Amino acid sequence: MTFLLISLFVVALLFAATVLIGAPYVPSLRKEVQIAFRDLYPVNETDLVVDLGAGDGSVLIEACRCGARCYGVELNPVLGLLAKLRLRSNATIRIANMWQTHLPKDTTLVYVFSVSRDMTKLHEYMQREVQRLQTPVTLMTFGAELTSKEPVKRRKAHAVYEFIPLQAD
Repeated sequence: MTFLLISLFVVALLFAATVLIGAPYVPSLRKEVQIAFRDLYPVNETDLVVDLGAGDGSVLIEACRCGARCYGVELNPVLGLLAKLRLRSNATIRIANMWQTHLPKDTTLVYVFSVSRDMTKLHEYMQREVQRLQTPVTLMTFGAELTSKEPVKRRKAHAVYEFIPLQAD
């Protein structure tokens, strides 16, 4: 009984600690993700979808169903392991801090559950990564929107942004 209580406390502590660094765990609404991947950014087999804050892998499961290659980054090791179990070999899941992770070179779409406090940091992260990759990347947010950039598309709580490498003067 004591082991169970300690285990539950550790899991609860992991969930609480990740909120201090990232967004809280909120399960994605499957239908909303399906619509976003159909209407806002039609995901297909040419895409590499990166989910920053992959949680339990729900968004990546939908991207895999569209034929995309998938890559997730999750800070919470419990959720990261759950995502790995759910996705098996259909996606790469890294247990890491998204702010300290580089996007894979073939990234076409980045999906993120966003909170207001991180939107400036997210914009800077995306522009830095696009500069490093030297290729355009689409960002899809769910939740808060970027304040420093207009979305090219929007539906309910989803917004889509295009990031392109800046040209040197």
